Amino acid sequence: VEMRVAVVGAGVSGLTATKCCLEEGLEPTCFEQSRDIGGLWRYTEHIEAGRPSLYPSVISNTSKEMSAFSDFPYPEDFPVFLPHAQLLDYLQRYAKRFGLREHIKFGTTVVSIQKRPDFATTGQWDVVTEADGKQMSHVFDAVMVCSGNFSEPSLPLHCFPGIERFQGQYFHSRQYKHPDVFQGKRVLVVGMGNSGVDIAVEASRVAAKVTICTGRGSWVLSRVFDHGYPWDMVFNTRLMSLIRNSLPGPLSWGLINYRVNQWFNHENYGLQPEKRYFLPVLNDDLPSYILTGRITIKPGVKEFKDSSVVFHNCPEEEPIDIVVFCTGYNVSFPFLEEAVIKVENKHASLYKYVFPTHLQRPTLAILGLIKPLGAIMPVTEMQARWVTRVFQGRRANVSSPVYQSTVQTGYILFGLSFDEVLKTDCLVYMDKLASFIGAKPSVLGLLCRDPRLALTIFFGPCTPYQYRLGGPGCWEGARQAILTQWDRTLKPTRTRVPASSSS
Repeated sequence: VEMRVAVVGAGVSGLTATKCCLEEGLEPTCFEQSRDIGGLWRYTEHIEAGRPSLYPSVISNTSKEMSAFSDFPYPEDFPVFLPHAQLLDYLQRYAKRFGLREHIKFGTTVVSIQKRPDFATTGQWDVVTEADGKQMSHVFDAVMVCSGNFSEPSLPLHCFPGIERFQGQYFHSRQYKHPDVFQGKRVLVVGMGNSGVDIAVEASRVAAKVTICTGRGSWVLSRVFDHGYPWDMVFNTRLMSLIRNSLPGPLSWGLINYRVNQWFNHENYGLQPEKRYFLPVLNDDLPSYILTGRITIKPGVKEFKDSSVVFHNCPEEEPIDIVVFCTGYNVSFPFLEEAVIKVENKHASLYKYVFPTHLQRPTLAILGLIKPLGAIMPVTEMQARWVTRVFQGRRANVSSPVYQSTVQTGYILFGLSFDEVLKTDCLVYMDKLASFIGAKPSVLGLLCRDPRLALTIFFGPCTPYQYRLGGPGCWEGARQAILTQWDRTLKPTRTRVPASSSS
């Protein structure tokens, strides 16, 4: 009998989870509460409860070659960084290509997931879903939670003294859609993640004044990196990863520090981060907007007054009309009982960021919680490839003794807060999971057989296709995809070739 797997959500992680189930001969049923696939990337003008919400100008932070699923490159004419509509188009092509839609139940909310009484022997789950007001109960052999973590906004108002007397308007970045609300206003953006900086830049085109306040500072990278190449194709290579991970900490940190300050000196712009962690913000405009006075950077908020704000270490008040809290999201799994996954102080104990460590049987996996420095798609796909093989009981590496001993000898406490941002280098993590399933590329092995490919893999960007060269689920197009990755990157930009160049 085929193993029945429940997949929660039909966004990026849910789609690839469904596909991996099919590849491994499992029987997936994907529950999606909205009416279509895409999750975060399906833009809607109105904000739906329990669903992520985008603003229309969102563009992916990672380039298309680095963000592709490993056996499905983006069309070559798609731009290098993708507006949400084209990213959604890609996901729809993916679903069509691998026949995923017939396994998705739309308009269906997962209400609860609980262990069955005989869980210790069967590892099965009772799943209750609701559609059109009617509840249904199902039994599944395994569960993949792919519901993401961008639907419950974190708005810690108690951290902002005086906010209750502030007369102006304030809202969480999740409510933001269009910059016209800022027309002629004095705007304060609290927080310096990607959406905070995006919103500040958009606001500054119509607002009277824009201020970003940040307690911690942040590195800012441009999508356009050395010689105009996409940042992640330059940054995430096996060579760079080897250098970063084999140097002593302070040296490696010094190198990154030097690297990110080449575009502009962060200290001069009031942005130098205080702590030694590296989760940069991607924005091409911020430094020039600071230079032209459109945006001012301030330290954290000390308190709010009726129509102004006071910052730490700044004596004078700053008059403001509107505040956008870009304070991130809480991770929550309303359908899971406490006993399955405890999120305490924003921590959950998950083996390799995927399996709750205290379950007797590894039949529940949480995908896509990781915040890599790089694209999330290949990472969740690799998680799904590993998880479906664990479910199958093949070379799982969670086969009870190994898994249990890892758990006892110091499992990974996964910080879900941005404060303890994931220390894992995305490439090291991907290699680890790939080695569990036998799909990690061997550069040395290839050096004799296929030197050109080996060198491209080592010195070039670490594109996801590398994980389809061998092992289970290998794809015969992988080698070709790797050797043509720069062609697909340059095609949408080299649209005018000067007459003088013969190429």
